[in-house]
Amino acid sequence: MINAYGYRTFGGPEVQEFLARPAPVPAAHEVAVAVGVAGVNPLDHVLRAGLLPALNGAVPFPQVLGMEAAGVVTAVGSGVRGLEVGDRVFGFALTGAGTYARTTVLLGSATARTPDGLSDRWAATIPVAGTTALDVIDQLGLPPGARLLVNGIGGGVGIATAQLARARGLRVVGTAGGAKRATVTATGAAFVDYTGPTAEADLRAFAPDGFDGIVDLVGGASLRAVAPLAAAATTVVSVGDPTVVEIGGAVVERHTDRPTLERVADLMVQGVLDPNITAVHTLDEAAQALAGVENGHATGKTVLDLTG
Repeated sequence: MINAYGYRTFGGPEVQEFLARPAPVPAAHEVAVAVGVAGVNPLDHVLRAGLLPALNGAVPFPQVLGMEAAGVVTAVGSGVRGLEVGDRVFGFALTGAGTYARTTVLLGSATARTPDGLSDRWAATIPVAGTTALDVIDQLGLPPGARLLVNGIGGGVGIATAQLARARGLRVVGTAGGAKRATVTATGAAFVDYTGPTAEADLRAFAPDGFDGIVDLVGGASLRAVAPLAAAATTVVSVGDPTVVEIGGAVVERHTDRPTLERVADLMVQGVLDPNITAVHTLDEAAQALAGVENGHATGKTVLDLTG
């Protein structure tokens, strides 16, 4: 039975294929989960390309795509505490099992119960996008009224970052393509089209003395273009580009533990955070879903719903 989507070698989209695999059996520190919804993230195609060998370089092929999921626990490893068979949960597949699959295993310490009233679709966006946004805002620790630039604000992490920043009283401006303007401004953030001829001037006008903090979600040349807009290089935090340290900034310090997952879930329940899911696909449409994220055209968050 075809029940997963992944790849047998590192490479581009051409290496992706549907796979038949036995239901994974949880190790002592894992829980087995019947996947209801899987999140789709830029990290997925980065791992598929083999660009982060520290995460999946030692994982045997075939590898299954995906790092975050929500579903129901079907088995619990002997070393896992606080979770039981039948629990609705969400979490990280940090041991390489992937989440574009009908069944998977999640790391017990990086899995939390899904609160009543929170849908699997929303819960599945928490492990990667939700916790990353919380981590960057916590790491910057800016006071109310501070000016924050989110470089590449239009995706799942960017929209979540904007919402959390606004909830803490920060003044937020974000860069993205013009098609994402309405989604960005709905968070209360100001919008600057990075393709526009006055983009740099518009950003400088927002913070004439420099931004109190910059969250970079793009990296590369784009990171280097916006970094000089910071009042201090030490307040530049990049989610995906480790070269940020060369300009005096820092890579986000990630927290993937259960308490962090629960914090984000609580923010959703309280109405502070909306993952802004704009695309829902079936497992059969996994290639299409990932392509939309990989080409940078996706606005907000994309998920795979496997309940159909």
